[in-house]
Amino acid sequence: QVQLVESGGGLVQTGGSLRLSCAASGGIFSIADMGWYRQAPGKQRELVAAITSGGKTNYADFVKGRFTISRDNAKNTVYLQMNSLKPEDTAVYFCNAAGVVSWSGRPYDRDYWGQGTQVTVSS
Repeated sequence: QVQLVESGGGLVQTGGSLRLSCAASGGIFSIADMGWYRQAPGKQRELVAAITSGGKTNYADFVKGRFTISRDNAKNTVYLQMNSLKPEDTAVYFCNAAGVVSWSGRPYDRDYWGQGTQVTVSS
């Protein structure tokens, strides 16, 4: 069974940095797309950044120039380096994996989500 486990969240002051990690496991051969989403209290979940297996990235406008997404395909792990954090970045951050293929060659027909990690930026 595919599982995503996030780590690296926490409390940081305005202007500080955090690095989130998300490791996928469960008989995975490959993952096409991995990404980070966030959800603040009372708001909808929104895309922060995404990356393909080939390294093509996509960022939300509100994090361009501050956040960097990367991945290690051999480890099925995606990272989010967050710099120059602002109070409005406070949210639960979720990892997402799409286009997952198992070692037997079977493609899974659903996305997978991690449990979320809290990021709090104090002013």
